[in-house]
Amino acid sequence: MRNPLSSRKSIRFARLALGASLIAMLAQGQAAFAQEADDVDDENVIIVTATKRDANLQDIPFSINAQTAADIQRSGAVTLEDLSRNVAGLAVQNLGPGQSQVAIRGVSAGQIVRDQPGVKEQVGVYLDESVVSLSLFTPDLDLFDLNRVETLRGPQGTLFGSGSIGGTVRYITNQPKTGVTEGLVEGNVNLVDGDDFGGHLKGAVNLPLGDTLAVRAVGYYTRYGGFIDALREGGGVSEDVNSGERYGGRIALTFAPSDSFSITPRVVYQKIATDGFNRQEVYNLYANPFTTTRPAVTFDERQQFLQLREKFVDETLLADAVIKIGLGGVDITSVTSYMNRDILVSRDASALTGSVSVDLGFPAAGVLLPSNLRDTTDLKTLSQELRLSSNGDGPLQWVVGAFYTDIDRFYRQRLPTPGYQAATDARLGAGTSAAVANGFTNLNSPYNADLPYDIKQFAVFGEASYDLTDRLTATVGGRYYDFKEVRDFVSGGLFANGDNRTDRTKSDGFTPRVLLSYDISDDVKLNAQASKGFRLGGVNDPLNIPLCSPGDAAIFGGFQDYGDETLWNYELGVKAQSGGIRFNAGAFYTDIKNLQVTLDAGTCSSRIVFNVPKAHSAGLEFEFSAKPDDNWEFGVSGSLLDSKFDSTVTSGAGAVIGGIRDGNRLPSVPKFQMSGNVAYNFPIGGGEGYVATTIQHVSNRFTQPSDQEISVRSFTHNLPFGGAPAASATTVNLTLPDYQLVNLSAGVDFDSGLSLVVYANNLFDENALLAFDRERGGRARLGFNIGQPRTIGITARQKF
Repeated sequence: MRNPLSSRKSIRFARLALGASLIAMLAQGQAAFAQEADDVDDENVIIVTATKRDANLQDIPFSINAQTAADIQRSGAVTLEDLSRNVAGLAVQNLGPGQSQVAIRGVSAGQIVRDQPGVKEQVGVYLDESVVSLSLFTPDLDLFDLNRVETLRGPQGTLFGSGSIGGTVRYITNQPKTGVTEGLVEGNVNLVDGDDFGGHLKGAVNLPLGDTLAVRAVGYYTRYGGFIDALREGGGVSEDVNSGERYGGRIALTFAPSDSFSITPRVVYQKIATDGFNRQEVYNLYANPFTTTRPAVTFDERQQFLQLREKFVDETLLADAVIKIGLGGVDITSVTSYMNRDILVSRDASALTGSVSVDLGFPAAGVLLPSNLRDTTDLKTLSQELRLSSNGDGPLQWVVGAFYTDIDRFYRQRLPTPGYQAATDARLGAGTSAAVANGFTNLNSPYNADLPYDIKQFAVFGEASYDLTDRLTATVGGRYYDFKEVRDFVSGGLFANGDNRTDRTKSDGFTPRVLLSYDISDDVKLNAQASKGFRLGGVNDPLNIPLCSPGDAAIFGGFQDYGDETLWNYELGVKAQSGGIRFNAGAFYTDIKNLQVTLDAGTCSSRIVFNVPKAHSAGLEFEFSAKPDDNWEFGVSGSLLDSKFDSTVTSGAGAVIGGIRDGNRLPSVPKFQMSGNVAYNFPIGGGEGYVATTIQHVSNRFTQPSDQEISVRSFTHNLPFGGAPAASATTVNLTLPDYQLVNLSAGVDFDSGLSLVVYANNLFDENALLAFDRERGGRARLGFNIGQPRTIGITARQKF
């Protein structure tokens, strides 16, 4: 009998071969066109540093996108999520400012939430040379005064290490320049959802301080307009509860006494504070259609219910220094970075705590007690990278280096609920709260946990390329890594197990990469790559057994730790540029082992990470841009993905766990994503005007793997409160539908350096559902994280 697995693999490789054939045909057509076109103009060359040295974007022998400052301004992007819709293969799951999950090429673990501090990121995020990524809490960096944003697709384990198993995103800032005085001031006012104002004021200046010294300083303040309204206990509505602000700046100093030596120390500070979250609710224990002794509630779009106001705060301080020394044919680069982040996620957990109180038989007064879940993260990271690289023009180019990082991450959870000690002791017996405290002093907090992490990594890496002929170049690289992680876990309170334990994780290994690049002509290149990536495993937090149903405790209780995730990526690509026309495309197949997938552990109010033995992601991606004359500009990009499990994970009883079934899609990434833009430029008195539009399409997705098993699902709440019957159930379609966003802008760039832009983002006010949110497996609360509604604004910039 034919092996079904072999058959599936044959089909996948056939798809890859078909994609490669299409790329080859496109390359031949583009090459023929290029022979009739002019050489590439300097203004169309984009310089990137994805290989740790300066290179033309078109000469990088793997799939990469670079969004320039002009691209960012024209698209109206203000966040990484905005940028992602214009970058093939890049997907961002927005859980609010400073809380985004990034996936590249469909390599996705599903939704990670704020109480999973042990989960490692799948995409590395860098600010210039400094790594700043953190699982879930991907920094929402301001895009002002950036030179570009690079997206490196596929595993980048050789040069960028762990956390880059899916790819790497690099924010590249403008550096201080000697001998140049320049600056930019920008102001904006916008109206969100027709009723709340936002805006920003930003400035940047570059000043030479003599012939060898220069400073560049950037400062910014942004106010976010809110668009979520909160129904309140006792009636009334609080409007636009998710408004907020972001402010910060950076200052860098470059000392370059010669062409062969420079040192650039820098300090970056940013603080984000929001008053709530972009959560649109469908059901809440206190506000639902089933209550009879309380007002029945049916939510409208962009509404939620709150007993307490919520808050998110992310304060980041980054200090780094880059030293560059030229020694003849060798460059030495040293990068030293220190980062301190303090993060607070303060949520209204009244429905969560109240649902447990219902189960425990508390009276209505005890169920209604306002409860505030406070998650705090104190992160301190110290890293050092030292590398040597060639700087000549010979056929051999190389880079070698070493990397070390020490991460201290202290995660704390508290659930202060004034009055809960009295309610608990009255219901369960005097002294109960004190008996389960396990050393924590606030007896009104039914859950407390301290989780300090210490993570150390050491790595050595190298990569070399050699011109085998004047058209064929081979590149070979590798990275050896050694990780060690220690985590303590102490918990106490009525909802906790009273844990007191220490867990250790360690791993070491080698990730190689091989690339071939062939120049069909001066304007067209083919490339092929095989590369390996990895993500460190870890230990799950113990289940909150007092909250679990017996069934959920049995299903999820046996998954205490999870192993390293690894993958092999195989890709073929073409890059072509002629004059103002650029076309890049790629076909890839990724074979994933021990994929780390996050699942909601039902009633336990916990999340568990599983290893899925086999999974894959395969697809096609392309990006095309053209400027045929001085007036018109066109661009289109897209990706088509087939990301699925190739294994089934079952419980001891043989039941499929959490939708991890052979053939099901990987969570949170769209099958198809496409963006198109058109701009028309025209002369106007004293400057140049333009009108531009961008249309973005994102296909349907699932938040967690289980959501596709029964996509239209009824959640039975089993919470007889407020007159609601125990059997009351809410039916929700868990398929996150496709959505389309249309952005329009018009502006004038005057010769004096003044620019004026008016814009409308999300012109047709699409209510995009980005992720599904469930509390206690859907018993206590159901809702969706949603995107930004229509935003109309005006921006003024002045260069000097």
